[in-house]
Amino acid sequence: MRLLIVRHADPDYEKDSLTEKGWKEAQLLSKRLIKEEITEIYVSPLGRAKDTASLTLEKLGREAVVYDWLQEFPARINRPDVKDRKMIAWDWLPEDWMREPKFFSAEHWSEQENMREGKAGELYREVTEGFDTLLKTQGYVRDGLYYRAVRPNRRTLLFFCHFGLECVLLSHLLNVSPMIFWHQLCAAPSSVTTVYSEERREGKAIFRVSSFGDLSHLYAAGETPSDSARFCETFDCPYERHD
Repeated sequence: MRLLIVRHADPDYEKDSLTEKGWKEAQLLSKRLIKEEITEIYVSPLGRAKDTASLTLEKLGREAVVYDWLQEFPARINRPDVKDRKMIAWDWLPEDWMREPKFFSAEHWSEQENMREGKAGELYREVTEGFDTLLKTQGYVRDGLYYRAVRPNRRTLLFFCHFGLECVLLSHLLNVSPMIFWHQLCAAPSSVTTVYSEERREGKAIFRVSSFGDLSHLYAAGETPSDSARFCETFDCPYERHD
């Protein structure tokens, strides 16, 4: 089985839709995706993901299944360096999260005080349980750290979602703390991540990432990727985001 995980195109967060650039990205993305042999399509309930999916769905004459657990990862925490408001759980300064050993553990990352208070672990389990329930319908049943392939298949499932949520799904499939994915990977808007099942022994499957954050549909059209989700490459840059 193959999973295509798409981050929404360049977002207009205030309107929960897409920017003008985002609509162009979504159009280029749709031209790529319609060439895939897609079995089923799933989408986040949020507008920016639905809008990104809409052009592909229109071209294919298809409808998507909406799952609440595909919305952007909702946990909010009291980040150590921000005192006046709660922040998304998956955006910390390096000097804060990297000094906490728990954050490098797939089993213990959510036990850290701020994460525990924000119920990040509970929300993570809600997402991954929803994901595993879906995979079970496709014949892949979670069994500890791998999956039992009770009805293995070569279908292609397409997901339109969000960066933070994508990292949750990948961390679950690969048995790695999501903090690593949230902070040390970056999937640009409209990017495509491809994951395959691998069954080297009958009935026992794992999932492997063959490409992460692919933007070939933009490069082929000469379209510059958006830098949403990235921070400044060097601190002295006045026009790149610092926080």
